[in-house]
Amino acid sequence: MQAADNTPPGSNSLTSGTWTNHAEWLRGHGESKDVVMSSRVRLARNIAGFPFTPQASRVDRAQVLEACKHRILNMSPACSGDDSASKTQNTPQNKTDARFIWIDLHRVGREDRSLLVERQLMSRQHAKGKYVTGQGGIDEPRSVAVLVPDERVSIMINEEDHIRLQTIRSGLALGECLEQANEIDDQIEAGLDYAYNPRFGYLTACPTNVGTGLRLSVMLHLPGLKMTGEIEKVKRAASDMGLAVRGFYGEGSEASGDFYQLSNQTTLGKSDSMLLREMELEIIPKVVGYERHARKNLLSTRKSMLDDKIYRALGTLRHARLMKVDESMELLSMIRLGIMTGILNDVTLHQVHTLLLNTQPIHLQRTLDQTLSQQQRRVARADLCRKALGQANTPPAGNA
Repeated sequence: MQAADNTPPGSNSLTSGTWTNHAEWLRGHGESKDVVMSSRVRLARNIAGFPFTPQASRVDRAQVLEACKHRILNMSPACSGDDSASKTQNTPQNKTDARFIWIDLHRVGREDRSLLVERQLMSRQHAKGKYVTGQGGIDEPRSVAVLVPDERVSIMINEEDHIRLQTIRSGLALGECLEQANEIDDQIEAGLDYAYNPRFGYLTACPTNVGTGLRLSVMLHLPGLKMTGEIEKVKRAASDMGLAVRGFYGEGSEASGDFYQLSNQTTLGKSDSMLLREMELEIIPKVVGYERHARKNLLSTRKSMLDDKIYRALGTLRHARLMKVDESMELLSMIRLGIMTGILNDVTLHQVHTLLLNTQPIHLQRTLDQTLSQQQRRVARADLCRKALGQANTPPAGNA
């Protein structure tokens, strides 16, 4: 793996050429892709001999950051993981091209940090410096390393824990995510001493992560359960099983467009294999089955209502002149449902997923290569949707 740092000291912007046109979590491939948008594995680790991030001094954080940077940017190419899935999915990854880029978040602007959040490469908390503001504010040392070109791996430095390692795949693929996460974790640990207790396991800032430090999560598209009024039952059942249900951007976010993140909450006392088996073989298949059953019921008993919602969404996307981001996600959610149920055949999943990303505020501005006010973004977002869905030149209707 080439050791690279594409963000030199003092850099204020991430170049658009750094990023592929399609983030891994939106490729639309993999098992149960009709319901499971993506799978993600996250490992929480801390470096022995340093206080946890919320209690660490600026000097401590800077030393942690430099130690992690040196280790991550000099790891073996083997840490890029098995790319056999990439070959079958026509993704751009090639092991010889795979490399980490390093981004010092305290040296880039708010928009650049938001761009990484929109691409699901780091948390909102990390973008805001939430866990490192106790000693000096937003410029506290913190970084993220991203494996390019496929963006399947990102590593947050000095978030709630010193290291938050994330691997992501399209569809239901928690096993593949965990395998790659463990490979990279082993590479990092070969050069850094982790905070570990023989009795409790890996030590973390939050007690719920102590043990394996493992979080398994999936992004689910559940419009059927929402329309049939059963989504609250699923949330309650998940809570009873010790699972967390969060919104599109994880902790603290809302479920825009009927997209939900479902993850385990505790790790102590359970092995990696036990957590994986519960999530991938028991819990997630049940939720997928519930959503598919809800869609089937809608198709058989409320087909006219379902058709109307889907075609109204398509009509709005093809003709609207102003659009907020939450509205675009709700409408695109309905289009995705229309594609997956066979109701729509003139819109592709690739179009919908591309719009889900490019209608986000910062991606919208980067797509147009200009800074926009909120009102200008609403105009530009509607225009982008019309162009993408084939109605860019539709004239406005005359006065009634």
